[in-house]
Amino acid sequence: MKMLKFEKNRLLPLAALALPLLLAGCAGNVLRVAPHAELKVVDPVWTTAYITRNHGYLVYDTLFAMDENFEPKPQMVDTWTMSADKKVWTFRLRDGLKWHDGKDVTAADCVASLQRWSKRDGVGQQMFSDVESLTALDARTISLKLRVPNGNVLETLAKMSSNVPFMMPERVAQADPSQPIQDTTGSGPFIFKKEDWVPGKKAVYIKNRNYVARVEPLSMAAGGKVPQADMIEWRYFPDQASMAQALIDGTVDYVESPSNKLVPTLEGKKDVVVASTDPLGNIGMARFNTLLPPFDNVEVRRAAAMAMQQEDYMSAALGDPKYWRTCYSVFPCGTAYSNNAASDVMKSTSLDAARKALQAAKYDGTPVVILNPVDSPVISAFTKVTAEKLRLIGMKVDVQDMDWATLTQRRANRGSAKDGGWSMFHTWWLAGDVMDPGFIAFSGDRENGWFGWPQDAELEKYRLAFKQAATLDEKKVLAAKVQQRLIEIGAFGILGQFFEPVAFSSHVTGITSPIQFYWNMSVELPWWKRMLRQVGKSWM
Repeated sequence: MKMLKFEKNRLLPLAALALPLLLAGCAGNVLRVAPHAELKVVDPVWTTAYITRNHGYLVYDTLFAMDENFEPKPQMVDTWTMSADKKVWTFRLRDGLKWHDGKDVTAADCVASLQRWSKRDGVGQQMFSDVESLTALDARTISLKLRVPNGNVLETLAKMSSNVPFMMPERVAQADPSQPIQDTTGSGPFIFKKEDWVPGKKAVYIKNRNYVARVEPLSMAAGGKVPQADMIEWRYFPDQASMAQALIDGTVDYVESPSNKLVPTLEGKKDVVVASTDPLGNIGMARFNTLLPPFDNVEVRRAAAMAMQQEDYMSAALGDPKYWRTCYSVFPCGTAYSNNAASDVMKSTSLDAARKALQAAKYDGTPVVILNPVDSPVISAFTKVTAEKLRLIGMKVDVQDMDWATLTQRRANRGSAKDGGWSMFHTWWLAGDVMDPGFIAFSGDRENGWFGWPQDAELEKYRLAFKQAATLDEKKVLAAKVQQRLIEIGAFGILGQFFEPVAFSSHVTGITSPIQFYWNMSVELPWWKRMLRQVGKSWM
């Protein structure tokens, strides 16, 4: 009888909570995520930051998308044709596509979106260099005419990661591509609740109940993107320990980037799963600003790169060797264009050799301003290693701490150090984002290339030839030439290949690889746990 009384007493508060919560519609499926960085920039075309790309996949849609076999499939497009000479492509949009404001998606919207995207993305830049015209034939039909044959148009339009060719309303897409947009009107499976966005605390997305998903089964980025959760909340934490504890306590459901040092505290915990979801992993990179001293001098860049021993970076950032490997190729090891060109230079790292090379380059003592995102355990570990190495070879170093979101805005500054400019920063790329020379990280076009802005005509010649090559063997030869040239001009330092785990509640469904697409995720909790979470309580 005591047990019965106890249960009744515990259920009474729940019953009292249930009615108002259900009436208010608050007991729905709410997925709570601790993302790897704070969302500050909401324009996934302006920045390559993955947090903004993930935001984009919730809010926007694409004409085509890659399936799990890395084959392009139609997404917003219904039907399409290609001329026999592969120069003329026509795309017909699906019925029922609507923007979040209720207006119809039109071909003119898509034309403007592609034009803006093509000015920011490396693959887009290469395709559009051959575009004769891109027009809207009617409200639902897009015509693309090329000067030369191109059989890879669908693959380009289905580009899966930064920068993704997301579709936006024409009025938004007509904005200057060099400036980030603020309007988040999309046509995707979720709507960004801008009024609930609290930078530094949370970002909120609600299910787009008017979204018309495709009927095909979901397959990676393609197929029926049926939103599973009613609401998705990205929640930010002051430190990694708080983030890990929130997962253990059940107040968040998914942690994007747990520190490897904290992974042992998560493993074995009740209802917590730790897993690696990307078999190709990520590539660590140290990026130089070629516009400003001291790294406007190619010999200084090469000297700094000589000090970058991959084992030191990987050990400091990832620890356990099961999470990393050395990789002496700018294209990820295990992928089609990985090669050994200039690999001897990448392997032959030495502080003594770097010190001598720096002296020969006549380094003048200009401080190296390193942007350091303290909220990213991996990247801040990279920064610490580089700062120590550069000081040991005789360079002055100024490490400037900030969060990752601030870094992604600051790195766009081409000004002098006194005006907020910088000398270098560290980052990492999904292996899938740097698999061939077409990607923006490998650009040698100062005007339209990626942050750091190297200018090299020879590099661009090889990248263009790669795009035009007809066979895989030809492409491999040209990829090796691109790699050789990137190392010769000291565009960046490669720091190793690593495999960062994710952590999530065992109640979460819809885990995907290599990118987590949140539209497919939900958390299957008992009704009473969902309600208690809504009022900020825990029930363990």
